[in-house]
Amino acid sequence: MSLIISGGTVVTAQGRFQADVRVDGGKITALGQNLAQANDEIIDASGQHVLPGGIDVHTHLSMPSMGTVTCDDYYTGQVAAAMGGTTSHIDFCIQPKSSSLRAALDTWQGRASGQAVIDYGFHMAVTDPQPDVLDEIATLPEYGVTSIKLFLAYKDTLQVDDMAMFRCLERARDAGVLTLVHAENGDAIEVLMAEAVARGETAPKYHALTRPPELEAEATGRAIALAEVLGAPLYIVHLSCRPALARVREAQARGARVTAETCTQYFFFTKDDLDRPGFEGAKWVCSPPPREKEDQAALWAAVGDGALSVISTDHCPFRFDTQKSLGRDNFTLIPNGVPGIEERLMVLHQAGVRGGHFSLERFVALTATNPARSFGLGGVKGAIAPGHDADMVLWDMERPHTITAQTNHSAIDYSLYEGMEVRGTPVTVMIRGQKVVDQCELVAQRGSGQFLHRQRI
Repeated sequence: MSLIISGGTVVTAQGRFQADVRVDGGKITALGQNLAQANDEIIDASGQHVLPGGIDVHTHLSMPSMGTVTCDDYYTGQVAAAMGGTTSHIDFCIQPKSSSLRAALDTWQGRASGQAVIDYGFHMAVTDPQPDVLDEIATLPEYGVTSIKLFLAYKDTLQVDDMAMFRCLERARDAGVLTLVHAENGDAIEVLMAEAVARGETAPKYHALTRPPELEAEATGRAIALAEVLGAPLYIVHLSCRPALARVREAQARGARVTAETCTQYFFFTKDDLDRPGFEGAKWVCSPPPREKEDQAALWAAVGDGALSVISTDHCPFRFDTQKSLGRDNFTLIPNGVPGIEERLMVLHQAGVRGGHFSLERFVALTATNPARSFGLGGVKGAIAPGHDADMVLWDMERPHTITAQTNHSAIDYSLYEGMEVRGTPVTVMIRGQKVVDQCELVAQRGSGQFLHRQRI
């Protein structure tokens, strides 16, 4: 028996059209008219748009950080993702000091085992690139991991130096592995933070003021230069500002193998949000921090013209009441990170599509098709086409919804988008042809999500 999604408007990165979608064995097998046969299961999508499931390539579930652990595990975080129309994500596996990459991967797999409700993969964050660890990079594709991440910030914990970055870029290039870089100058930031605290400047707003855009741009340019010397592919994560964007545009104009993402929060908030009354600004503490209105405009333009090819979340949730409060008297102790895995598609559809920044087709490209192609899932995820997994979202373009932490599904106790009204939401969500959300109700089974063994880049 086949599954037929009937009567909807199919949306791809290239266009939209009326068609039935036929699903057999969890895969899309045909698009066309009047595909239903006797005994087929039919889902009526009349009046709805059929989009590929969202792919979020930047998340942090069950991640230890700054003396605590992100509050979403692989169940609560993925339930939130599914309810927001995201059907796959790539999380960050962080190598502890003195650990092997394989041991780190086993630890993270253990955290996800039996919990997942959507499909998931891992990036490997290399924090201690000793010679044996460098050798391990070549083995990562055997485990389905085809991307590594390097931090140029967080001195003495995650940060790697330029020699380590260069060596990792080289090994990753040779292994068919993509290198991701968190681009901020951690050494300069460390000095600025210490000086601010010494002056008694400890409020959340000083998080933004000690991480200026020039230091993001410097690190972005430095990473690009090293990657260009090696001819290595490079992906800049969570790009937030005009100076860093300029470095990316210049590199792309030269033909460098450089791509970049931005994150949802940078379109909606500025550094002024960190200066909200009392300690409220701690909710917006993330790295890089939100910037200025002019940066928002530049980011909207860049996702529209292709300089930025992916919009992810950097979903890194810490509860306001018990975790962000660790830095109440010192901004350097506020856990860095914001939530957004559930809201991403809804707020981007509202502000991006309805707001006239990009088309519905471009929305699909930025949130599903490009992430799949960039991270070794092309031909499997991110598109509604024969041969792809039947990961689909039935989207009601007119359904109103007010975003609030009270009805969200994450373990976080706040939403950055509290009170925002949107028109257009996911109603039914399928992964490999199986419903995980049905008429806005969760029906997924804990443990049904599968690990994504990704292709070399």
